[in-house]
Amino acid sequence: MAELDLGSPPGPDGEVVAAPPPRRRRGGGGLLRGLLGNGKSLSGVVILVLFALMAIFAPVIAPGDPTLIQGIGSQPPSAEHWLGTTAKGQDVFALNVWGARSSLFVGFTVGIAATFVGLLVGLASAYLGRTIDNLLSLVTNVFLLLPGLPLLVILAAFLPQGLGTVILVLVITGWAGSARVLRSQAMSIRGKDFVSAAQVTGEGGLRIMFREMLPNMASIVMSTFLACVIFGIGAQAGLEFLGLGDISTVSWGTNLYWASNDGALLTGAWWVFVPPGVCIALVAFALALVNYGVDETTNPRLRRPRRRTTPDAPTRVAARTGKEAAR
Repeated sequence: MAELDLGSPPGPDGEVVAAPPPRRRRGGGGLLRGLLGNGKSLSGVVILVLFALMAIFAPVIAPGDPTLIQGIGSQPPSAEHWLGTTAKGQDVFALNVWGARSSLFVGFTVGIAATFVGLLVGLASAYLGRTIDNLLSLVTNVFLLLPGLPLLVILAAFLPQGLGTVILVLVITGWAGSARVLRSQAMSIRGKDFVSAAQVTGEGGLRIMFREMLPNMASIVMSTFLACVIFGIGAQAGLEFLGLGDISTVSWGTNLYWASNDGALLTGAWWVFVPPGVCIALVAFALALVNYGVDETTNPRLRRPRRRTTPDAPTRVAARTGKEAAR
């Protein structure tokens, strides 16, 4: 039904002209446009894309096996070896380029898996009733109370080595925190009118959880995923630095492990252990920037006003033309 525009001039016959109905905006790309329009998130996305391209094109950037001996050991950065060599004579630049593949793969896989498990637990706790909520909350609290680092060390020490083991261990120890956050958000959405209306119309439980509740949790799910990715990358590096990961693979964590074993800190070979640490810090910083951008895009209270005003500032009044004044 068309709306009457009382502020518009009458038609030729004197009747009020009906204004056309307003166009509906499609919100599918609203979050993406908001992230790309935010300076923090855009900077983080650019850094992540650069690291992703480095990992994808590692065979082109640093061809050959990065573990092969390329020259004399413990050589500082030079034109031949941009980041120097390790104590064994391996090229540090090649090790860090190839190490991005394993570290980013483990980090994002752990982030997806831990967020998915936490999302299932959170939605089920919020929607399926008090009995299921009490049971899942008990399990979540048990995992939250267990000390994280000792549990990581015990699981990694007794399970067979490999990337699959590292991912499994990190998901087991990392899902509980995300489940707690997502449950609290789902509980607040559970009491909304549109959820009750969906129940009255006869929609199934899975459809209500994933079609009605989940879209309203997009921002918190995105933030939880980014936090889980940061946890995955840092925890993998920590396990491998302790020698509990698969030290036969090339990753930023194994680079730190071999730098410690070869005495890089004692000999002052900073070019061996600084690059992998900087890579881990930059990826975590980029993910944090994207997380800040998500918060500012989805939370209107965090958005900066376009024009700052003061109580003493004069109020701007639009000038009226002669035709508008005559009306």
